[in-house]
Amino acid sequence: MSKNREPFASLVLYRLFKWSVVSPVFQGYLRGRIYGAEKVPQAGPLVVVSNHASDFDPPILSCCMRRPVAYMAKEELFRVPLLKQGIELYGAYPVKRGSADRSAIRAALNCLSEGWAIGLFLQGTRTPDARITEPKLGAMMIAAKAQVPILPVSLWGTEAILKKGSPIPRPVPVTVRIGDIIAPPSSTKRGELEAVTQQCTEAIHTLHDLGR
Repeated sequence: MSKNREPFASLVLYRLFKWSVVSPVFQGYLRGRIYGAEKVPQAGPLVVVSNHASDFDPPILSCCMRRPVAYMAKEELFRVPLLKQGIELYGAYPVKRGSADRSAIRAALNCLSEGWAIGLFLQGTRTPDARITEPKLGAMMIAAKAQVPILPVSLWGTEAILKKGSPIPRPVPVTVRIGDIIAPPSSTKRGELEAVTQQCTEAIHTLHDLGR
């Protein structure tokens, strides 16, 4: 039985970090724009899928959802005292090296059962132009197993935040567009996973093509 919301402590930490750090950077320094925020369910488990071009993508996306979004993190980070408690409260879940698919799916399903929204990049890794060229099926596998809704999101402009060789973020314009809810695959059969993955990819690209 799924809970309706993530833990209260996580919600408090999310709002504190959002309004003190992420939102000022996104809204001010990056001149951020958000379209479709009203489409985000504010309670209940949710799989958020997006394109990926920058390390800044997870906090930006979570900020725009108006609710915490859980992402996977390296297992080693959970061995550091205090950091472990902090990132767990913020929704991070551990993934073991060498068995990422299995451990990620188990951890993601556990987060969903606790009422979290989880964030997954369809390609799994960053792409230089923010396009999804080789979408993976992991996100749809998780959505199918949990039978929770899927929300496609486009991140536009984040690939330009960090210039190669420079550690200083650039004040480039960033736009986040949130699409319509997509129903999960009805089963974990490969054909159904591929069909919904393609549907999500096309939805994200359509949003991305709208530009700024």
